[in-house]
Amino acid sequence: MFSFLRPSGPKVKRIAPAEAVARAERGELTILDVRELSELKTSGKARGAVHVPLATVPMRMNPGMGEVPEGVTLDRPICLYCAAGGRSGRAAEVLLGLGYTEVYNLGGFGDWLAGGGKTEKI
Repeated sequence: MFSFLRPSGPKVKRIAPAEAVARAERGELTILDVRELSELKTSGKARGAVHVPLATVPMRMNPGMGEVPEGVTLDRPICLYCAAGGRSGRAAEVLLGLGYTEVYNLGGFGDWLAGGGKTEKI
């Protein structure tokens, strides 16, 4: 019932916090923070994370626009987080629609911390 309300494209995968932290530390995964700048100023961000606020994801992460952050490619695994997981889930769906092939939703910044991830101030 109501299957027309569900997206028909690729499904965003979840990733365990410890796995995301380990893969990021090995350089196998790009971490993308989609929170607002004010949130990063308050709490910091995952060490090495690329900051692209949710509202700018469709343009900044579009390979055809020429504004994709350095080191980000369609075939490089990418993991997103926000404050609780909702915005990162929406951003992950956008990335899949743009052609990114391996996209994970970590959830919230607290999940990064729970996985033992290091942080940095901006």
